Amino acid sequence: MATVLIKNGRIVTAVDDYKADILIEDGRVHTIGMDIAVGADVEVHDANGLLVMPGGVDVHTHLDWEFGVARTADTFGTGTTAAAFGGTTTVVDFCNQTRGESPLSGLEEWHKRAASAAVDVSAHMIMLDINPQSMADMETLIKREGVTSFKLFMAYPGVLMLDDGDLFRAMRVAGGNGAMTCVHAENGGVIRVLVEEAVAAGRTAPKYHSLTRPTSMEGEATHRAIRLAELAEAPLYIVHLSAAEALAAVTEARDRDIMVHAETCPHYLFLTDEEYERPEFESAKFVMTPPLRTHTHQTALWRGLRTADLQVISTDHCPFCFNEQPLGMKFSKQQGKDDFSKIPNGAPGLETRLPLIYDGGVRNHGMSINRFVELVSTAPAKLFGLFPKKGTIAVGSDADIVLFDPEETWTIRATEHHSRIDYSMFEGRSVTGRVSKVFSRGRMIVDGREWLGKEGMGQFVKRGESGKI
Repeated sequence: MATVLIKNGRIVTAVDDYKADILIEDGRVHTIGMDIAVGADVEVHDANGLLVMPGGVDVHTHLDWEFGVARTADTFGTGTTAAAFGGTTTVVDFCNQTRGESPLSGLEEWHKRAASAAVDVSAHMIMLDINPQSMADMETLIKREGVTSFKLFMAYPGVLMLDDGDLFRAMRVAGGNGAMTCVHAENGGVIRVLVEEAVAAGRTAPKYHSLTRPTSMEGEATHRAIRLAELAEAPLYIVHLSAAEALAAVTEARDRDIMVHAETCPHYLFLTDEEYERPEFESAKFVMTPPLRTHTHQTALWRGLRTADLQVISTDHCPFCFNEQPLGMKFSKQQGKDDFSKIPNGAPGLETRLPLIYDGGVRNHGMSINRFVELVSTAPAKLFGLFPKKGTIAVGSDADIVLFDPEETWTIRATEHHSRIDYSMFEGRSVTGRVSKVFSRGRMIVDGREWLGKEGMGQFVKRGESGKI
């Protein structure tokens, strides 16, 4: 493995901001210092004028994932290549237990799909059956396999949803063994009634996806999940938080020193429910769960980021193509052309997270550069047992490093992306700040628009205790 020197850069972590050189050996940061002298055999990169940041950590993706009758469009190879071009060097993806089977089998199957990953990956486990054997398997996943987080759904009855008793049982097992529970918090039972009523009344356009998933039902479920986790004495992580009511429940719990954490996503910060007024089926591109909210909720999310009641910005990259071709109907939102309830719920985001948050957060919302790094890299690494191997630039840490040009202005175009999905929610948006070079464990895999990595070079990372920051 080549020895690499990154010189003249402005190194930015969640707590630091200084000029220095970084010497990389054997895939790790070896030395940080001024004017490091090296021989002619060392690979040298001049980072003058660039930010030198730890690689992004995205803890919410659904790659090559079966969701009912649909499947997400990105393989691990294409999804993680897109991640790399967006400055993300570690992805924690969701694998799932199949009903009636062991979650250990689910992880084994996930490993086969994840073998094509181009950056390092880890796994959460979605639990669908809670029984004595599966709870024992949860302990095995934590202690032997390095899977220290579990996702539980309060939505999608009959497909993914668990009842409160099973939620509580799983939370206790996770919390008692150094793991954290991630919860999709929506009141699935009430939403099912609203959806059935809308379809029966002929209200089948994509906008009714939003209108049948009210913010109050996200708030109610978030409050309920917090109370269950409080009783279970277990750390809780609310995924893809979008509503002011849900944030209020998180804020109240954190004020009482409850172990509650939460993430939001770029689409909730920069897009609103106005997208559902697009003509004909175009608005299906924005059908994800929870749906986009109003400006009022968006304002609350930015406040939550300022006050640290929201700790992470992830993508919930769950990509379904808009068109049927070339991948086929199984991968397409066209399944719901005549019925919004059949539109696969999910949207892309892996390749644009860092530039969007830098442009919208640092340049336009007064976010500090350190807070930016914390939200997209350090905090997720800490919460999910990856730090300090990932999420920082420090001696001994993996040399997952991004050189970021804070001044380059460019336009987001789906045709220039590396995902298999055929659209971007941010098509045509001008942003300032772009990834220049990316190193994964010391090896340069992105150089401008050139791909130097390869599928299969990513490694599986076993994680330590989750739920602490």
